[in-house]
Amino acid sequence: MAGETTLSTLIRNMSPQLNPGEYVFCTLDDATRLEGSAPLGSFREREGLTVILERGEADRLGLSYDYSAAWITLEVHSSLSAVGLTATFAGALAQAGLSCNVVAGYFHDHLFVASKDAERALSTLRALAANAQAE
Repeated sequence: MAGETTLSTLIRNMSPQLNPGEYVFCTLDDATRLEGSAPLGSFREREGLTVILERGEADRLGLSYDYSAAWITLEVHSSLSAVGLTATFAGALAQAGLSCNVVAGYFHDHLFVASKDAERALSTLRALAANAQAE
């Protein structure tokens, strides 16, 4: 099933949901340091392997991090080829003074915002969707 590509439909139907837990980004030079743990996400960069883990799991593994995030999922099934969704929600969050790190999954976009900003980010995203409904 193909995802949605129409920007106005994506914004109106994004339905942001806060996932439970606290998440951190860690970098590893050796994936064996994960000791069999399955990260929520990962990306190989020249400098090392970036992994997204639940904070408690990173603490258990003795991994360092400097950013603690809340995880918000946009429930709309967005196409990987959709144009403008990331720019639109990132712009709204930036206008509210909120940083955002985005991971695109096959079905949904996942946003990581500073833990202390989770509720403000949700409010901002919900207002963006509501304003699109009114147009």
